[in-house]
Amino acid sequence: MDIDPSSQAEQALPLIEIFAQLDAAEMTELAARFETRSLKRGETVIRQGESADALYIVVSGRFSVTRTGRRTPIAEIGPDQPIGEIGFITHTDSRTATVTAMRDSIVLRLDRKDFEQLTRKHPMIWRSLAMTLAGRLAATTAAAPAPPDPRPRTIAIIRAGDSPQPMAFYLKMATIFEAAGKTLVLDSQSAPDAVKVGAKIESAAATRALNSLEAGADFVLFLADPEPTAWSEKVIRHADLVLAVGEHDANHEINGLEKLAAKFLAADAARLVLLHPRRERVSGTSRWLAGRDVAMHHHVAMNDAKDFARLFRFISGEARGLVACGGGALCATHIGIYRALVEQGYEFDIMGGTSAGSAMVAAFALGSSPEEIDHAVHDIFVANRAMKRYTLPRYSLLDHAHFDTQLRRYFGGIDIEDLWLPFYAVSTNLSSYRLHVHRQGDLWTAVRASASIPVLLPPIYTSDGEMLVDGALLDNVPIGAMHDLKSGPNVVVSFLLPEMERFNVDYDSLPSRSALMRSAINPLRRVALPEAPGLATVLMRSLMANRQDYQRHIGNDDILLVPPIAADIGFLDWHRHGELVQSGYDWTLAELQRRKSDTAPFKG
Repeated sequence: MDIDPSSQAEQALPLIEIFAQLDAAEMTELAARFETRSLKRGETVIRQGESADALYIVVSGRFSVTRTGRRTPIAEIGPDQPIGEIGFITHTDSRTATVTAMRDSIVLRLDRKDFEQLTRKHPMIWRSLAMTLAGRLAATTAAAPAPPDPRPRTIAIIRAGDSPQPMAFYLKMATIFEAAGKTLVLDSQSAPDAVKVGAKIESAAATRALNSLEAGADFVLFLADPEPTAWSEKVIRHADLVLAVGEHDANHEINGLEKLAAKFLAADAARLVLLHPRRERVSGTSRWLAGRDVAMHHHVAMNDAKDFARLFRFISGEARGLVACGGGALCATHIGIYRALVEQGYEFDIMGGTSAGSAMVAAFALGSSPEEIDHAVHDIFVANRAMKRYTLPRYSLLDHAHFDTQLRRYFGGIDIEDLWLPFYAVSTNLSSYRLHVHRQGDLWTAVRASASIPVLLPPIYTSDGEMLVDGALLDNVPIGAMHDLKSGPNVVVSFLLPEMERFNVDYDSLPSRSALMRSAINPLRRVALPEAPGLATVLMRSLMANRQDYQRHIGNDDILLVPPIAADIGFLDWHRHGELVQSGYDWTLAELQRRKSDTAPFKG
């Protein structure tokens, strides 16, 4: 934190609301007591638990307010706003939150001793401050404050690996930003004229100028120099989001610019963009992700405008998601739903799912057509009876080797990070008793782990020795995982199952082991067995028991689709996939027609 002379206060205080009622003499004396401090991105102004011995006023920049135990910021503070005023005025012993610079910023600081001396001489200063803050507190308690805006407004582009300066990408993204709102585009050549600080780009004056320019624009798009320079460091520290852009086939070694960005940025403020001449099968993305801590990576074909539009939606908080639920054979319904959505012009930027639903969206993300996926379902579960081959019940009831062979024919040899669309699957980690979100690694392993129905199939074991089973055990509709990854609207699929289903079974009629063995030896006696649900049905119903919990995660922009399922179709009735596909398609078309007003965020 750099401390500058108090001349900044003379210019800033008359513009700040809480001091607007002071006369010229009071303003001059107050300004003389303030000191100006320049903060770099990531520096802390006040820290939770510290003594509340000073008041701060933001001249320029942005700050996040966080509390211990909270994952996300509770507020953001911008220009002309006070920091730490409540504790300062009420003489609270310690700060109740931590306030950190989100970019290079400038604040004015007034310590308690100076303030008390000043207010004894000029009581109006105290009265003006107290009245203004009381009014602001009343307005805050009268209505719930809006959450922090998740959309970045200042975006810096740096090159990744040993790729050249991404000028073509920069120019295309600038065109997209300019079409979306008033955009200021700056590089080291144009910056001196816009900022008007000459070569002193690292100065506090440059920080004030950049923040002032941002106030008059919807977006500011920076291009860093090819190497670490004063300009490169300035735009990295000033950016809400940094895009590290590299050519996928280039050398992936982390360069100086990326190291500089990692020094100042949290992972959620960095994205990796990998460029391709055209859209074709991708491999080897894992080498780019090794050693880089980024929120997400994106594949962009330079000749595909849709890829650029998709990236912009992620940046602007408008990315479109598709969330698929679990449900065994019922998940074939997703195929018909997806077909209807695509025919109606819906486009998705990211997909995720649980259990058999994860397999469906994995196939969608691979670019398979609904017809191809329906054929694959028939091939795996009907023609090759993947869930009909039983084994000695030592590790599972089903022959997992046969099941795995069928699944590998469609998902084997593909890494999640090589998919053009971001994808995730969720499984349940029985080693740590928490949800496991698969975002990298072997696609087959992710789908297989997500659909590892306990007892029917053995778990998947990771290289770290963790045991993974069906994701439906903890989250059958993984919309929460989607919200953790991005902002924006989602289509969320769940199934309308009977609210209550009764089973007319006499428990005492259930046969003993010897009775079952006699029945197996003599098929003519099987008619005597009671009509009770089998082991697989009981397991599937158990996994679906928590399906209602997802509703607390449904956002205002999300579309929830809950297609009805015929009462006589069970969780293992894969042979009825054709009926489920058709019913899902017909129902979705009718539902979309009914909800026309909800479709706009997913088109265009």
